[in-house]
Amino acid sequence: QVQLVESGGGLVQAGGSLRLSCAASGRTLSTLSMAWFRQAPGKERAFVAGIVWSGGYIYYAASVQGRFSVSRDNAKNTVYLQMNSLKPEDTAVYYCAATTLPLGGMVRANYDYWGQGTQVTVSS
Repeated sequence: QVQLVESGGGLVQAGGSLRLSCAASGRTLSTLSMAWFRQAPGKERAFVAGIVWSGGYIYYAASVQGRFSVSRDNAKNTVYLQMNSLKPEDTAVYYCAATTLPLGGMVRANYDYWGQGTQVTVSS
């Protein structure tokens, strides 16, 4: 089993930045491809960013391209999501997800493991 714990959420003004972390345990992170999803009130959980096990391929949702950056430190078993130029519409609970597939893509069903989520609130 894989356990994922997110941290780093909070309240920030529009235009500000936050850095989320996702610490993994139970399995070596280097064997997992990872992703971040988010869920705003009343909406479906949506893909934000993904990174394959080696870090060699990274991809983003169009809504965050150029503002968010995903990275991983396999030695620390941690994945990060740097969020810059935040907008009120980025307000959501952010979830870390992991898959044993080589590439999880943007599909929720491809991910086997999920964290409990961390709240990000962007005020206007």
